[in-house]
Amino acid sequence: MSILANNEARGDFTHVSVLTYEDLQAVGNGGQTTIASIPAGGAVELVGVLESTAFAGTTSLVIDVGTTTGDPDEFIDALDVDAMTVPVFNTGDAFTTGYTQAVKPVATATDIVLEVTDAAIASATAGEIVVGLRIVDLGRFAT
Repeated sequence: MSILANNEARGDFTHVSVLTYEDLQAVGNGGQTTIASIPAGGAVELVGVLESTAFAGTTSLVIDVGTTTGDPDEFIDALDVDAMTVPVFNTGDAFTTGYTQAVKPVATATDIVLEVTDAAIASATAGEIVVGLRIVDLGRFAT
């Protein structure tokens, strides 16, 4: 996970996580990894996923992104990465009005996790995804 510098974070994403097929193999089928954290007083406004390098060796990669470790699908829900032809944004359960609503405000710091579902992930030989997040942090203004 990378927190973007001010000149990189103009208007689109504040945090980016780049995951290769090797990273996803380390997570494993049914596994989860923390990719960012919502700070206390913050909220998530935008989540997008790009398949920056096509996956090879598997055709069943599905990811979820959210905050509920049992079922992290608030931001991205059941995204079939292999079927993507364009980046995908805000498909999760918490986004009720598409691209215009900040969701998941939190009172305390809360991890954002990515879950991998792919019985053949160990067979992958190539692939990379980029997960971009726009996290609003009102807590930074608190005195």
